[in-house]
Amino acid sequence: MKKALVTGGAGFIASHLVDKLIEEGYSVVVLDNFSTGRLENLSHHRNNENLNIVKVDIFSFDEILPYFKGIDHVFHLAALADIVPSIVNPLDYYKSNVDGTFSVVEAARLSGVKKLVYAASSSCYGIPDGYPTQETAETRPQYPYALTKYLGEQLVLHWGQVYKLPVVSLRLFNVYGPRSRTSGTYGAVFGVFLAQKLNNKPFTVVGDGTQTRDFVFVTDVANAFFMAANSNCQQEVMNVGSGNTYSVNRLVELLKGEVVYIPKRPGEPDCTFADTAKIKKLLRWSPKVSFEQGVKSILDNIEYWRAAPVWTPEKIETATKDWFRYLSK
Repeated sequence: MKKALVTGGAGFIASHLVDKLIEEGYSVVVLDNFSTGRLENLSHHRNNENLNIVKVDIFSFDEILPYFKGIDHVFHLAALADIVPSIVNPLDYYKSNVDGTFSVVEAARLSGVKKLVYAASSSCYGIPDGYPTQETAETRPQYPYALTKYLGEQLVLHWGQVYKLPVVSLRLFNVYGPRSRTSGTYGAVFGVFLAQKLNNKPFTVVGDGTQTRDFVFVTDVANAFFMAANSNCQQEVMNVGSGNTYSVNRLVELLKGEVVYIPKRPGEPDCTFADTAKIKKLLRWSPKVSFEQGVKSILDNIEYWRAAPVWTPEKIETATKDWFRYLSK
């Protein structure tokens, strides 16, 4: 039986990865401090003896090191996300996303793990020059979250280079699906829209809604992590996207509801669109879930977002004031 360790394993993407690993016969250790992850995301594995859930902060090196003993594959997904809080509290983001990553890669190195797969972010590209965007595009982080995730990636790749730790970094585009975050911060569009729909509030569409995003379904992303770990690839960076890009207006059409428009924000690209040729070639990975199928799956599970905060234009204006203050040219 292979053994895997998943940081942030009670979170959105990572909990689906845990599902995949257990389905494939792994014994899994989850490290999570539950700052954003939810134990509920793993409750269906409650009586599974092949899952060990540990509450711990990943930047506490001495505390996490023992759990890496005998581990084959490490999946590092623990991180603080969202733009606004990273602008307001950059220290917390550096501690979690950079110092935390240092602890994880060093523990992996000392424990002789066979592969470490890092959840990087496509936000490292900032506002790119071309679409679809290749891995060779210039990195231009626009805000602290993007920067700290990119610095974490550089740590992972450096440990691969210097210590020959087998690593793969997956730059995730706009991941969506069941169990996406319901935290109190203003963040990902799906969580905002689903809470608004449940409460019969209009969707707060940024700008005119023609901006597009490379929405990729969470189970497809979990499969990419699994395939990366079980491949011969190492010291590689790969985009993970849907192979398409979809407008926010199209999302609103699928979700069905009234719309109110709010000001366009600085530092956000008009388009995110992954060039996925590399991951298709190296891993033979391709997405299986269409955008329409994915949105239907979310609507079938919409009650999950009942506890999420409901954002109005006025609340968003207050929450994003630092965004406009610091990122406006």
